[in-house]
Amino acid sequence: MGNREDLLAGARRCLEEKGYLRTTVRDIATASNVSMAAIGYHFGSRDALLNQALFDAMEEWAAGSGRLTGQGDTAEERYADTWDRKIRDFGEMRWLWTASVEAFVHAQAHPELLAILAEGQRRNRRMVAAALAGVPEAEVAEEEVRSLGSLHIALLSGVMVQCLTDPGQAPNGHELAQGLRRMAELLEG
Repeated sequence: MGNREDLLAGARRCLEEKGYLRTTVRDIATASNVSMAAIGYHFGSRDALLNQALFDAMEEWAAGSGRLTGQGDTAEERYADTWDRKIRDFGEMRWLWTASVEAFVHAQAHPELLAILAEGQRRNRRMVAAALAGVPEAEVAEEEVRSLGSLHIALLSGVMVQCLTDPGQAPNGHELAQGLRRMAELLEG
């Protein structure tokens, strides 16, 4: 690997061990066995490097277990299974979710990071709405993106925070599917 790749690997190790906000330039340089000056040369700043390492980890997660492809005979069973897998991920990859929350907090004072996170959220809404509706992303209606996509992203964020805060009391996939069904009943009534 070259210095750039070593820095990304070191930044990821730091995210896993120390989180986003407590990781320093010195920590990354030590973990990657690369000089601190190389961070500025390759990425411009500690934040840019940590952001790239975090985004790469999120992409890796999304390409694997982050997909909306649960197992089961009915749509409700598949949805519940998808949530059960995501909830397992929240426990197994706690560092990733904690670092993403820390990055969100950090972004409140850094407009460039906030813009990147907002753009990712817009893309994710469309991807999620298309996956749930079973249509290609290009065919999903903007109304579905704003409603179905936004609802799922809101659920994802809320369940993640519950899992990080109180894992023993966080809902499981069946409870989430049941809750959505009950909410639909209440909205129809």
